Amino acid sequence: MNAIITGATKGIGKAIALSFAKENINLCVCARQQIGLDDLIDEVKNLNPKVLVKAQTCDVSNKKEVEQFAEFCLGSFSTIDILVNNAGYFLPGDVHTEEEGLLEKMLNTNLFSAYHLSRKLIPQLKKQQQGLIVNMSSVAGIQAYPQGGSYSISKFALTGFSKNLRGELREDGIKVSTVYPGATFSASWEGSDVEEDRIMEANDIAESILALTKLSDKAVVEDIILRPQLGDL
Repeated sequence: MNAIITGATKGIGKAIALSFAKENINLCVCARQQIGLDDLIDEVKNLNPKVLVKAQTCDVSNKKEVEQFAEFCLGSFSTIDILVNNAGYFLPGDVHTEEEGLLEKMLNTNLFSAYHLSRKLIPQLKKQQQGLIVNMSSVAGIQAYPQGGSYSISKFALTGFSKNLRGELREDGIKVSTVYPGATFSASWEGSDVEEDRIMEANDIAESILALTKLSDKAVVEDIILRPQLGDL
C-alpha cells in the first residue's frame, strides 16, 4: 500500500507516518523544512527498512507548491491507497478582535491545502476505483468555543469539504473519513501548565486512522471524534 501524508514530521502527522510504516505502507510525505523530512526518513528506515519513503518540502498554504507535491507523489507511486490531509495549525483569537488576515492564513493552510491536493489526486483514485481520503478536522470543526475564531471557521469549512467529498466519491469506491481530535500532545503544548494526562497522545489518533485502512471495501467510518478521557480542555 502507498500513502500520502501532509505535515508529516511533527505531532499527529509523524505518528501516522510511523504507524503506517510499521504496517509496511510506503510513504510520500511533505513538510516545510527539509531537516524534519530527513529525520523522519531516518526514523522510518530504522523502524522498517522495507518501507519506501519519498519526501518533498512544501508550504501547504501555497497552491503552486501543493500542486507540485501532488505531481511528485503521482510520479513516485503507480497507485495511491491513502491520502491523509493532516497539515494545519492553530492560532487563537476571537473573530472581532483577531489580527487582520488571520482567516485567510487559516483557510490557506487548514482548508485550501486539502482542497487543492485532493483535486489533483482524485482523478488517479477514480481511475483505480478505490482509495481512502482522511481529512484532519478538529473538535473545533463541530463545536465553536472561545478564542477559536478563524481556526474554528477553517475547521468547520474542512468538515463541509470532507462531507461533500464523501457524497461525490462513494460510487467510485473511494472512502472519505473525517477525524475530529480534541487536545493532543504536540510541541505546541510543551511548556504549558496542562498536565499530560489531560491531553491525548498523537499515537491515539494515528492508531484510529490505521484502523480505517483495515476495513473491507463494504465499510467506511465517516467520522471519528476523539477527546481526552477527562473531557475537553
